[in-house]
Amino acid sequence: MPTSRRFVPGKSRATRILLADEGEIVRRGLQQILAEALRGATYGEASSSGEIIRIVQESRWSLVILDSLFPSRSGLEVLKDIRRLRPALPVLMISPYSDEQLAVRALRAGASGYLPKQSKSREVVAAVRKIIAGGQYVTSSLAERLAREIQSGGATVPHERLSDREFQVFKLLAVGLTVKRVAERLHLSAQTVSTHRARLLDKMKMETNADLVQYGAQHRLLDGDYGP
Repeated sequence: MPTSRRFVPGKSRATRILLADEGEIVRRGLQQILAEALRGATYGEASSSGEIIRIVQESRWSLVILDSLFPSRSGLEVLKDIRRLRPALPVLMISPYSDEQLAVRALRAGASGYLPKQSKSREVVAAVRKIIAGGQYVTSSLAERLAREIQSGGATVPHERLSDREFQVFKLLAVGLTVKRVAERLHLSAQTVSTHRARLLDKMKMETNADLVQYGAQHRLLDGDYGP
């Protein structure tokens, strides 16, 4: 797979895309999809949150395609770091979860688009082309959700008070995972997950995991992709 080359401002106009995902298969698949549609584009790779930040600092890119979850840090946290380092750098977030609430959080954090990893190749290409051209990309279902939020005046509901990491923990607890399983899924210690659980229960004025399950069902926040 091509390695990234240092970009010198003013001497290159080539499209340069950083593929930031823990999985090598995902990175290779993305490059294969995009190489057929974006002639002349070059690619770099990053497989950890630390590597992403280092590469973004060292080189300039046309676009970062960023996974939503890395060991020890969420993609949303990495996205916020990228925004601080390179405010104008477009980021397309991809996720194994078909989760509109996570998508909304990504867009609020500065992402230029959001796609589930299950998306068809043509939609990935369409999203990349639109974002590189200076636009934003959302799926039709997400566009409908955003429209509903605007119509409702953006009223805050309890789960929107949670931090990004607390929201991740909430979603996993709400589909029935134990603290131990949540810790394994997010590559965190059980103690850290327990701390997040206590904080999110306090913020949402709830007492038990059963309350979280009921709340998630009522607000249509339970996504099968989060299951065991």
